[in-house]
Amino acid sequence: MAPSTDPQPSTQHVADSHGLIRVHGARENNLKDVSIEIPKRRLTVFTGVSGSGKSSLVFDTVAAESQRLINETYSAFVQGFMPTLARPEVDVLDGLTTAIIVDQKRMGADPRSTVGTATDANAMLRILFSRLGQPHIGPPSAYSFNTASVRASGAITVERGARKAQKATFSRTGGMCTRCEGRGSVNDIDLSQLYDDSKSLNGGALTIPGYSTDGWYGRIFSGCGFFDPDKPIRDFTERELHDLLHKEPTRIKVDGVNLTYEGLIPKIQKSMLSKDVDALQSHVRAFVERTVTFTVCPDCDGTRLSEAARSSKIEGISIADACAMQISDLAAWVRGLAEPSVAPLLTALRDTLDSFVEIGLGYLSLDRPAGTLSGGEAQRTKMIRHLGSSLTDVTYVFDEPTTGLHPHDIQRMNDLLLRLRDKGNTVLVVEHKPEVIAIADHVVDLGPGAGTAGGTVCFEGTVEGLRASGTVTGRHLDDRAALKKTVRTPTGKLPIRGADAHNLRDVDVDIPLGVLTVVTGVAGSGKSSLVHGSIPAGEGVITVDQSPIRGSRRSNPATYTGLLDPIRKAFAKANGVKPALFSSNSEGACPTCNGAGVVYTDLGMMEGVSTTCEECEGARFQAAVLEYRLGGRHIGEVLAMPAAEAEQFFAAGEARVPAAHRILTRLSAVGLGYLTLGQPLTTLSGGERQRLKLATHMADDGGVYVLDEPTAGLHLADVEQLLGLLDRLVDSGKSVIVVEHHQAVMAHADWIVDLGPGAGHDGGRIVFEGTPADLVAARSTLTGEHLAAYVGA
Repeated sequence: MAPSTDPQPSTQHVADSHGLIRVHGARENNLKDVSIEIPKRRLTVFTGVSGSGKSSLVFDTVAAESQRLINETYSAFVQGFMPTLARPEVDVLDGLTTAIIVDQKRMGADPRSTVGTATDANAMLRILFSRLGQPHIGPPSAYSFNTASVRASGAITVERGARKAQKATFSRTGGMCTRCEGRGSVNDIDLSQLYDDSKSLNGGALTIPGYSTDGWYGRIFSGCGFFDPDKPIRDFTERELHDLLHKEPTRIKVDGVNLTYEGLIPKIQKSMLSKDVDALQSHVRAFVERTVTFTVCPDCDGTRLSEAARSSKIEGISIADACAMQISDLAAWVRGLAEPSVAPLLTALRDTLDSFVEIGLGYLSLDRPAGTLSGGEAQRTKMIRHLGSSLTDVTYVFDEPTTGLHPHDIQRMNDLLLRLRDKGNTVLVVEHKPEVIAIADHVVDLGPGAGTAGGTVCFEGTVEGLRASGTVTGRHLDDRAALKKTVRTPTGKLPIRGADAHNLRDVDVDIPLGVLTVVTGVAGSGKSSLVHGSIPAGEGVITVDQSPIRGSRRSNPATYTGLLDPIRKAFAKANGVKPALFSSNSEGACPTCNGAGVVYTDLGMMEGVSTTCEECEGARFQAAVLEYRLGGRHIGEVLAMPAAEAEQFFAAGEARVPAAHRILTRLSAVGLGYLTLGQPLTTLSGGERQRLKLATHMADDGGVYVLDEPTAGLHLADVEQLLGLLDRLVDSGKSVIVVEHHQAVMAHADWIVDLGPGAGHDGGRIVFEGTPADLVAARSTLTGEHLAAYVGA
């Protein structure tokens, strides 16, 4: 390398002076004119209680504007295919770089989406098998369970110059199993759950939700002529029963109206079974779970692939075998392949699989359905494509990357964040864990409270400065829960025998009842498999997991919890009118905005414009409805109340509504007293949604509560409140089983079940059962060592 003869500049080059991301006047969601400067090429951690505005600042302001500006560099044609992003509510945003967002949104719950298809590992494997597999069966699509084989022939007319009909044939070889259509499972419908065969259709034989014979279905059944609607179904002929259950769509005319008749089973499959079960209404979901049994496809044995795709092998391994391997084992197998003709492909595949192992997901397999990954696993899976990237000067934005991680795994995640920073990138992390806050170069603490009580910057500076700052986060940063001096005595036990879901090894364990039990262990050790796969989901077992709450911008805490029903009835009774008037989704809705409060104008590839409705001024109700009062307030004012204020409002006096008061008490108990009743669900953080779900389930008549990482998204100060809530549940006679990594929850438990010792096929065994004090004294497991260090034993 030739020596440089240029004199060293004494002053800084102007291009090197842009070392800050400057945010001025941010007002997104609950932010109150926030102005901060974030250093580039450093690790900045954003802290604050749940709902204080961290995500609004990092994701909805900084990252959103970066993505919007990048999208604007594409042509209008390309932008037409991309999501349209509005400019955030902010005065100045300077110094932005390209943002890569790694959030906790669950991967698609489509049954055909797997870990392999979501990370491109499957795509590389398919190419590998199409080049090296013996016997050779075709191109990469021949190994894809998402591609069906197609054959076609006939005449085509090409409209070019002189029109000419040509004979053409077309074929495509796919790898999809024809029986299960690439899903790996087939469903059987229990006919006894569809109808009561002792009754006729007109006599109310159908037990399918929404299939009443009073309306359209009655007209179709009575007018189709395929069977007698007054005859009991058990007396139907074989032909009549076939027409009722399986008939293909057929045009019929009833009372001069053209209608389509279709058999019950294809109609149910289209309207209910083709959708994600979790997205269905609760009564429809209960019907589907009661009626449909999913069994492993007998033709492909759950591999999703056709026989031809499974017959092609490399060194005795088919693509189905490769996808079923634990990724750490698959990486070792790929490393053993030495074939110069596909060397670049093998290198890329090895790097991808090694990234899985490095990030702590080596225990997964590529055929694992993407919808079964936890939020933390989904986030780490998205990180994989960025680990080996040569890009620098990029802004990486992470949303609680330690969610679902055992204390043992958090150190590995910290190393990854520091590596990304050391390559010259800006790393922004929203996080509550003290172990991650400790490695920050710069800390921004938002608060002081949540919702309307938050949205301001309480502290900016170093970790040491945060400790001395006196903010909520600073005061609780060094909190350590102590072991309980006495533990509760179990009132019974829930026996689990021979549990073998996923990686469990014929586990036998007795879960004590009437106490707080914590199931713990490193990520991938089998905790969720044991709790969700082995505890019978029968009567009395209430599960509150991390699956997202689905809802549009019309959904809010009042509609989700069922709070709006008693409120509407109380308003109707007090004013002598119909309850439907007090719903913005029904008769009381403002006709101009249809009860949305805003009017949306779609501008194609440009950002859409939403303007406050001029007629109702954002109140969402007709003016006449707002004339009706309860306790001096109209329905719009009630929906604008925080839950804590509404709890007092409905407690006594003219506005006393015991049913509403009970629900609001539960909202306050889970720490959501600051949420306004009409706040759209789409604006809630992940932690807020899970606690909203918990508040809703607290009313259920269950004896056993199963909670999946309830501390996810909770600030250190909120964990104390959660422990108090768990204590109240147990003291009221409930049994609480918590899958958790947080040491404060472990220390507070009456009984601990620790799985391990490792992840994947290195886990799946019970390594400890007993009290937290015994676990700390023994220090025989990774959990025991970390818990002992946490409590200072």
